[in-house]
Amino acid sequence: MAGPSASDNYAGVFEGRLQPGQKPALLIVDVVVAYLTQSSPLFMATAAAAKDSNRRLAEAARAAGVPVIFTNVRFRADGADGGVFYRKLPVLKVFNEGSPLGAFPDDLAPQPGDQVITKQYPSAFFNTTLAAMLTASGIDTLLITGYSTSGCVRASGLDAMQYGFVPLIVRDACADRHEGPHEANLFDLQAKYAEVISEAEALAVIGRR
Repeated sequence: MAGPSASDNYAGVFEGRLQPGQKPALLIVDVVVAYLTQSSPLFMATAAAAKDSNRRLAEAARAAGVPVIFTNVRFRADGADGGVFYRKLPVLKVFNEGSPLGAFPDDLAPQPGDQVITKQYPSAFFNTTLAAMLTASGIDTLLITGYSTSGCVRASGLDAMQYGFVPLIVRDACADRHEGPHEANLFDLQAKYAEVISEAEALAVIGRR
């Protein structure tokens, strides 16, 4: 006999809500060629639609004066700076320095005034200057997008909360290899760590600036 649904099981326990703060930034996590090229081992069929959502969000953010921050991944040629993560996932060699798969797509690349954080691990915060940069700028809210939902987006959303920034995960602007992990991680992020919002809701947050 089937038990209660996930929603029923979580009801009454994980129902807190976070409100956006006064000064948001847009964090675009690892939207790079590796996930958009069919010949790449990291290709995701849903990545292109999420990229288009990211492009619209980035354009709106720049027009509203909301900071836009990109992350990418780059390792030394020998992978020595990737540690256990690199050993666990040999596919990460697609991000070795000089690989074209690590580049930003032409239609969603950093523009003058945007920031770029280069990382070696899932979270945009781990061993980077991101938290200090956001604090120095008075940022209190992060609109988080990118690839993949169950990996670097989730890790960055969790760390955003732990560093004291309100994490708003933009559903339409995230993608994963399979719908199952994508939906499961959005469900869990909403329940425990973040607010999962639509592109339209994200544009409204940007517009309030």
